Amino acid sequence: MTTPTYIPSVRARRVARILRDLRDQAKMSQTAVAGRFGWSQQKVGAIESARNKVSEHDAALLLDLFGVTSPDREATLALVREADQRNWWTDYVGVLSGPYVALEDAADQILNWAPLVIPGLLQTTDYAREIISAGRPGASTDLDQRLRARLARQTVLVRDQDPPNLHVVLDEAVIRRPIGGPDVIRAQLRRLLSEIDRTNVTIQVLPFNAGTHSGLDGSVIVLKFAEPLDPDVAFVEGMMGGVYLENPHQVTRCSLAFERLTEAALTPHDSAALIEAAAKK
Repeated sequence: MTTPTYIPSVRARRVARILRDLRDQAKMSQTAVAGRFGWSQQKVGAIESARNKVSEHDAALLLDLFGVTSPDREATLALVREADQRNWWTDYVGVLSGPYVALEDAADQILNWAPLVIPGLLQTTDYAREIISAGRPGASTDLDQRLRARLARQTVLVRDQDPPNLHVVLDEAVIRRPIGGPDVIRAQLRRLLSEIDRTNVTIQVLPFNAGTHSGLDGSVIVLKFAEPLDPDVAFVEGMMGGVYLENPHQVTRCSLAFERLTEAALTPHDSAALIEAAAKK
């Protein structure tokens, strides 16, 4: 497997979308654009999907080809420069893959249905170590790096400027499952109780007696953004990795499923009482 070397920021994804839309408006194929500059079609595809960074020079060539003039031209080039700024996850590209951390970092709201484990943003160090180890049996060489990356993600909730609002619905099985043993799960549950006091964190528990519910297909995270130019994204995770859903209809379905879960779950107050009782066992 190739080690990832680039995780696109939300700004980088916005640039990619702008350039793709401009090409569509110009009624040009990727092959035609590539031919103008002696590029490969794969290069154009990588730029438009944000798989690779686009240099300011190449972006300027594309904007000129599509007839974009100032102030739009300068605004887009400024976005290219901002997209290339160093981010916290740059130090962890060897153990992180895909754009999720960048999307999470830029989100205004994070809606997380967690039927299996406590979400990474709320995990204690010991609990996180158990989860990471279980997912990568025998792979101890990068365990500490993965653990540091996961803990670095958590600072998003306590940053001074525009921390996201996190709304989590946990299946009751999550707080009952003794991952790491009694001491580890007890400390993890106490961590949840401390997080509930944050104004930007809401935690609910879906009790066993809820019966059939809208989250039976598996875990899902919906990331919502304050900037209208950044469409909402849903992330569906499974054993073999995650799938990103950007189609508005699919994202809306995930959002509605999450809304139904919040209605079926215990209130935040009653959820806290259930977590506290579990932590005392």
